[in-house]
Amino acid sequence: MTGNAESLEVRPEDAGQRLDVFLARRIRVLTRSQAERLAKSKRVRVDGRPALPGHRVAPGQHVDVSLPASAPRQPQAEEIPLHILFEDQHIIIVNKPRGMVVHPGAGRDSGTLVNALLSHAGVLAQGGGPHRPGIVHRLDRDTTGLLVAAKTDEAFRSLSEQVRRRELERRYLALVWGTIREERLLIDVPIGRHRREGLRMVAVPRPSAERRVRPASTEVIVLDRLGTMTLVEARLGTGRTHQIRVHLAHQGHPVVGDPSYGLRRARQAKISLDATARELVRGLRGQALHAHLLRLRHPVGGQEVTFTAPLPEDMAALVSYLSRAERRDRPGREGQK
Repeated sequence: MTGNAESLEVRPEDAGQRLDVFLARRIRVLTRSQAERLAKSKRVRVDGRPALPGHRVAPGQHVDVSLPASAPRQPQAEEIPLHILFEDQHIIIVNKPRGMVVHPGAGRDSGTLVNALLSHAGVLAQGGGPHRPGIVHRLDRDTTGLLVAAKTDEAFRSLSEQVRRRELERRYLALVWGTIREERLLIDVPIGRHRREGLRMVAVPRPSAERRVRPASTEVIVLDRLGTMTLVEARLGTGRTHQIRVHLAHQGHPVVGDPSYGLRRARQAKISLDATARELVRGLRGQALHAHLLRLRHPVGGQEVTFTAPLPEDMAALVSYLSRAERRDRPGREGQK
């Protein structure tokens, strides 16, 4: 049965990746094992010649792949409400809600941000690949906040280069379990795939030749200590999958509401909460992580532009309640010193 054919160009930030890894990252409907099987069956060509899964891709190479017939169809436009902060003929800045997947992937080909953007904008840059047009960077499904998409290929190239050079600045607000004593933390620990659970990432302090990991760094700044939780700002030095969540959990301070990382610590910390705080935590429906600031250079005009977005209502309600409780309890604690 004949499937779909896709053609991809290797970008500078893809340099050195194994072919199967490159395909799994650029064609999100494929897992790495599926990409490996396609390459071994000679359904993947690099610059016109069949290539094995371990081939290391180089910038400018063209990769053609014949996908199985069961691969999801091209994203379709869907009328889904969007919170748009800025838009011109080149870029669009959106405040993504909790629960929205950024682009189609395995098991999901509708209801994503890409589907909504196609309906709103009509056309997006093709540089992100056929299943994630215009997408320069991503947010996890249950992470809220700011994201920029490219409407033209020129804008996509410029924004992708800013990401590669770490000039596109992204700052996140996170509510984490426990009290962080330091005012600032620099978490510089590589991240790789979990050995048994392929959808999860893990911090790998001591990489080995047998395990492929990527460098990752996150700066954490304490904004407020709220009893059993701490409100922090996280600034990305790199942009690895689940990076902030993995790094904070590795430090012993998992993000509140995170369904995947630091669950044991979360269960222990919840015991000390009062009934109202526990109810507010249950109401989060995902991790308390919000991309609140995005700073970039406009891809055409060249001027630096900055966008901010307030906390989502559920996270704001929890922070507000904890702040009031902390102020209420503070005089008593100070009197005991």
